[in-house]
Amino acid sequence: MPIGKTTAALGQGFRATGHGYKVYMIQFMKGYPQYGEVTAVKGVPNFELKQFGTPDLIATPGEIDFEEGKKGVKFAEKVIMGDEYDVVILDEIGVAVEYGIVKLDEVLKLIDNKPEKVELIITGGPKMHPKIKERADLLTEMRMIKHYYSSKGIKARLGIEY
Repeated sequence: MPIGKTTAALGQGFRATGHGYKVYMIQFMKGYPQYGEVTAVKGVPNFELKQFGTPDLIATPGEIDFEEGKKGVKFAEKVIMGDEYDVVILDEIGVAVEYGIVKLDEVLKLIDNKPEKVELIITGGPKMHPKIKERADLLTEMRMIKHYYSSKGIKARLGIEY
C-alpha cells in the first residue's frame, strides 16, 4: 500500500495498465473536471477515475463536502470488494481524514478488509494519520523543498499542477 502524491499514484496506475491490470482511481475532495488526469485517463485502457468533491478548494468543509466524502467511501468499498479491479487508488483520502470529511475508522476498515489481490494506493499529504501509515507496506513521503508558488508567486499552471 504505497502512500504518496497524486502524480506518483497516477504513474503507478499507468504502469499497472501496461501489464494488463485494471485500475480505478477514486479522488476525494476533488470535483474539478478540468484536471489533466481526468481527461488523460479517458484514453488509457483499463484505467477509470471518479471524483467525489466540489470544483472548489476547501478552506472549511461544508455539508456538501461531508456528503461527497460518504459517497466516496461507499463507492470505494464497492470497487475494492468488487473483484473487478487489481489496483485501487484512494487519492487525497489522507487529507479527507485530516479535514474530518472521511472518518479514520472507515479508511482503516477499507485497508483491513481489502482482498489480497487488490493493490491499494493511498495519497493524502504530509499529515497522513499514523494509523494509516502503520498499515502501509510501502511508505513514500514527499516533501517540498522549494516551490515557485511561494518563492516567485507563480500560480498553478495548466498541464503541470492541474
